Amino acid sequence: MTPPAATGRGPLHLAAAIDQPGAYDAAPHIELARLAERGALDFVTLGDSFARQGPDALAVLARIAPATGRVGLVPTVTTTHTEPFHVQAAVATLDWVSHGRAGWAVDVSATEAEARLFGRRRAAPREALWQEAGEVADAARRLWDSWEDDAEIRDVATGRFVDRDKLHYVDFEGRTFAVKGPSIVPRPPQGNPVVVVDATGGHSRDTAVRHADVALVRAASPAQAGAARAALHRRAAELGRDPGQLRVLAALVVDLGGGEQAAQPGHGGGPLPTAEGPLYRGGPVDLADLIAAWHAAGAVDGFHLIPVEPRRDLERLVNGTVALLQHRGLFRTFYPGATLREHLGLTRPANRYAALAGDPT
Repeated sequence: MTPPAATGRGPLHLAAAIDQPGAYDAAPHIELARLAERGALDFVTLGDSFARQGPDALAVLARIAPATGRVGLVPTVTTTHTEPFHVQAAVATLDWVSHGRAGWAVDVSATEAEARLFGRRRAAPREALWQEAGEVADAARRLWDSWEDDAEIRDVATGRFVDRDKLHYVDFEGRTFAVKGPSIVPRPPQGNPVVVVDATGGHSRDTAVRHADVALVRAASPAQAGAARAALHRRAAELGRDPGQLRVLAALVVDLGGGEQAAQPGHGGGPLPTAEGPLYRGGPVDLADLIAAWHAAGAVDGFHLIPVEPRRDLERLVNGTVALLQHRGLFRTFYPGATLREHLGLTRPANRYAALAGDPT
């Protein structure tokens, strides 16, 4: 079933990280992605950075795509030192191979050690890097729109693959890069794959309100989370965006090693602030209560849950916490749609160039 929205609130959204340090092939990640899909979670994330050992997150999720059928796939993609044209083509390809289930978590690289890996420029201040990240997200959307949805004609009789009148030339120039189009990949099934940004920091917050479809916030209380959500929505509206098209999820590290025990004393049934972010340590039942209470209060649209021990905690999350939320009618038991945008209740954006071409003025 798909539960009705709570009064004045949208449906509850849940996502989980499937990071597994030391895993160098896709098989362990496929297992966790399938587990998350069994719980009807909106999406799974896989972190990445230039300094991190292990396979490329985007490539791993492209391998997971044919092994799953509904769960969204969101790799971390670092926009620093990478070519925006290649970034958008790779994310668009993930959307194609997953039949519309792709997103990307935008991140930056601010260390000198990572800059030396490329040798093209020195490390820059985080403010400048997040401004660049926003420009990459903007350029990516323009390149995804550079093909109209029906640009491919595949006319065997005439030998024409594409209608050139439905290709549009992007000429984007940012502070640190310039991009020309059209893209080499047709417009993705979702139009624009979902953009996820951790909006906890001041510099990333501005990028989130301008470009994100999903903003993550790190909050240790519903009041703190609600204030962050309200601020993001208010700023998005000031920039001319529809706040209803921005989902705000609380990022929460979870340690469910306590089984059915109550939340650890001192947590008060809620997360404990730590250097790594808010941490919940307790049982699946209390976690379900926390999720339900925060969502009912309108503090967040949902949660991005980061297991301390991936296999153990995700299994207890799906079989315990999610099952209980489903039993209470607070979370869906199946996917009502096929794409990540449909899971999140986000509209498929119109092609900006097609709209301009159809405007007689």
